[in-house]
Amino acid sequence: MKLLICSDIHGDLDSIQKVFMAFKNEDADKMVILGDLLYHGPRNDLPSSYAPKDVIELLNANKEIILAVRGNCDTEVDQMVLEFPILADYAYLSIDGIGMFLTHGHRFGIENPPPLKSGEILLCGHTHILKCESFGNENLYLNPGSAALPKGGNPRSYMVYENRTFTVKTLDGEEIFKKII
Repeated sequence: MKLLICSDIHGDLDSIQKVFMAFKNEDADKMVILGDLLYHGPRNDLPSSYAPKDVIELLNANKEIILAVRGNCDTEVDQMVLEFPILADYAYLSIDGIGMFLTHGHRFGIENPPPLKSGEILLCGHTHILKCESFGNENLYLNPGSAALPKGGNPRSYMVYENRTFTVKTLDGEEIFKKII
């Protein structure tokens, strides 16, 4: 199973179009979105190609491949226009014998982790900053950064999981880092 993992789209059409191009180029099976799909939020600048209605149309056209969790900017009204679930605070996947806790990061994160078993992975968005850090009981915290509004000097980015390997890339496909589990 090959996953493309992204976060913090914030209604930016150019970013989600590039994410879908990456999905196709990577030949991924599923797209995991770690929250903040449509609204930019009061703390962020307006994305350069802010077009949430167009983002809704593109996401809904691809609803069969998307697994999403709720971000702090996602609300019930967003769920009313999206044709796939987005309001769960977290999801749990087990792939290749690896447990992955998927969440946005505003409720659970590296400072306030969920109850994880030894070796499980915490995948979060929210901070808009790329991160790969060991913590807890042989756990790993991974953040794909933001597809639309990166912070901390990071580029717009996404992550790919395949065969026990997480790879973070720019939206243009340039590899930033790789972590083999």
